[in-house]
Amino acid sequence: MATAGRADKAGMAEARRASQGLFERIGAFLFDHYLAPTPNNYAFAYEVQVNPAGTLAQAVAGMIDGRVRLTQDDVDGLGGAGSAEAELARQIAASQSLVARTAAQVEGFETMVRSIRDETGHFGDDLAAGADAIRRTRGSVGIDEVVDIAGKMVNRVRTAERRLAAATSEASELRQKLQEARDNARRDPLTGLPNRRALEESYATAAAGGETLCMAVCDVDTFKAFNDRFGHLIGDRVLKAIAEVLADQCAGHLVARYGGEEFAVLFSGLSLDQSLALLDTARSTVAAKRYRLRETNAPLGEITFSAGVTAAGPNESLAELFARADRLLYAAKADGRNCLKAG
Repeated sequence: MATAGRADKAGMAEARRASQGLFERIGAFLFDHYLAPTPNNYAFAYEVQVNPAGTLAQAVAGMIDGRVRLTQDDVDGLGGAGSAEAELARQIAASQSLVARTAAQVEGFETMVRSIRDETGHFGDDLAAGADAIRRTRGSVGIDEVVDIAGKMVNRVRTAERRLAAATSEASELRQKLQEARDNARRDPLTGLPNRRALEESYATAAAGGETLCMAVCDVDTFKAFNDRFGHLIGDRVLKAIAEVLADQCAGHLVARYGGEEFAVLFSGLSLDQSLALLDTARSTVAAKRYRLRETNAPLGEITFSAGVTAAGPNESLAELFARADRLLYAAKADGRNCLKAG
């Protein structure tokens, strides 16, 4: 008992030292980068320190490479620990955990199947022995032996059935979890739209099938200035609202968040004029909305997006198609924004 008590105290002391070390690292991070000790900054530093191999920590490392320190704008730009980047990091960590659990379950399944095979492997030998016993004795002793063997076989079969049923259930659950992980890897955590990876895969499949394809690249107008004025949390709400309009007005076609305030729409089976008309309905719907702050009902001003729309040529890569649509997008921006350019 005394030994157990000392072990508990040693464990508590070790946990306290670990907590103290983490607290000191977070404080040093904030101090080194001249960041105020606000809750958001503390949460940001916490995420970087506890997950140094994560997406957010890697983004920070890339930003300070060759520089003295982060700025508050840098931290706000990444969105802190509650940002989509941090959510993506958490999803990646969850996927890695799922892979580890999957490997363990597969190994356990293989072990169980080998065990069942071993248990049932002697059935033939047992039956042969029972038959020989009947032929030898032609009496009650041989029959009793066969009955005993049959009873044991029935018990083994029932045990095997139960274990196989459990294994089937585990395999079904595992397939569902793996499908969820695959879906998450192709979905933007902020808007719920398909992401760039999903866009690339969908384009490859559709192009290989010879479908008529058009690509639109959309960008929210003056979004950086909007974020600077209202903050990233409000900016995220606007991005989600625009994503909903695009998904609704372009239903039946792939709407993806390409990155930042940029969206892409892959139109299938439509001409360039049809794609342009559909997207223009989405553009006018966004422009007509009067966005307000949820907390105060204060107006946020006009929010619009511009876009470039183009048709895919034969054997054209996604990179080539996207680049052409992107050039048309910049032409739309140069023409005053809140408009579309096709070509």
